[in-house]
Amino acid sequence: MGIENLLPAVGSTCNRKRVGRGQGSGTGKTAARGQKGQKSRSGYKRKRNFEGGQMQLAKRLPKVGFFSHNIKPYVINVERIKVVAQLAEITMESIRGVHKMGASVSKVKLVGASAKDLASKIKDDNVTTTGK
Repeated sequence: MGIENLLPAVGSTCNRKRVGRGQGSGTGKTAARGQKGQKSRSGYKRKRNFEGGQMQLAKRLPKVGFFSHNIKPYVINVERIKVVAQLAEITMESIRGVHKMGASVSKVKLVGASAKDLASKIKDDNVTTTGK
């Protein structure tokens, strides 16, 4: 059995109904569109969420959720993670080299008692300390 011998299942295919081809076809004159009205006219297009004048479902339901555009920084306590404090210069790349962070982290904040002393070592705008 080859691909050239395959046939569709019996009854799964049928010819397209040709509308507006005379009275004898059964779908002549109004072409199965009814008598008058907006739906019978050419170029008719209904809005995606239109419900016949009833308030749409999307407008009936309450708004849910909020997306904050304020990016929260990834906080590193230099008292607990001492390798960050021992770096010669502190940048995002150098922190990633010694501390495992997610790929989506774009800002880092250093906190802790000795974090103020590290301000002179920071060479990246995306890295900050408490109380500069």
